[in-house]
Amino acid sequence: MEGLKVSNANLVVYIHPSKSREFSQALLRELSSLLFTYNESFDGVVLAYDPDMFLEGKVVKLTQESIHVVVLGFSSAIITEKFIRDDLVYKTKRGQNVYASKSHKRHVIKVGAMIRFLVKSFDEEILHICGSLDPDHTGSINWLDKKSEIVFDTDRSSKKRQSEAEPLILEQDAVVGERARVDGVQKIKNSKKLKIRKEF
Repeated sequence: MEGLKVSNANLVVYIHPSKSREFSQALLRELSSLLFTYNESFDGVVLAYDPDMFLEGKVVKLTQESIHVVVLGFSSAIITEKFIRDDLVYKTKRGQNVYASKSHKRHVIKVGAMIRFLVKSFDEEILHICGSLDPDHTGSINWLDKKSEIVFDTDRSSKKRQSEAEPLILEQDAVVGERARVDGVQKIKNSKKLKIRKEF
């Protein structure tokens, strides 16, 4: 197709420190944000990138053999049965055809749902995409977002419990030459008392 070209580019991606553990996902999210928008660096619209590109689109049709998706309202994508992981099973639920997860009952893909999928191939001539739901971090965006919030909350609460369980060691008893152990709760109570005393 005339007007399409392949460009190589070196990009600098700034990632928030909170996303440092999920570096590859943050990088892919940043690259995905460049898709289908005009970019001055490329002097055009970015249609695809390598490696492992993930796209998001709206499900318009479900069959036992495939899932049909529209990306940004104009590019069509298909995910065939061989690229749908075994955990997602086609069934009829409440009179509606869906792909439902065997292991997570709330993970459901139905017509009208937004999904995230891996791009297997991209036809530049007709702007057609073949996708895959094989990776674990693909599927219904609604469910993936809720799942990541749960994992984030779980990580945060487990770190909090872990820090509460570990006693703090203070090196304040220089005269005796021993280290004093203080629990986190005790330290908080003492610091509140000190603040009150300092105010008077």
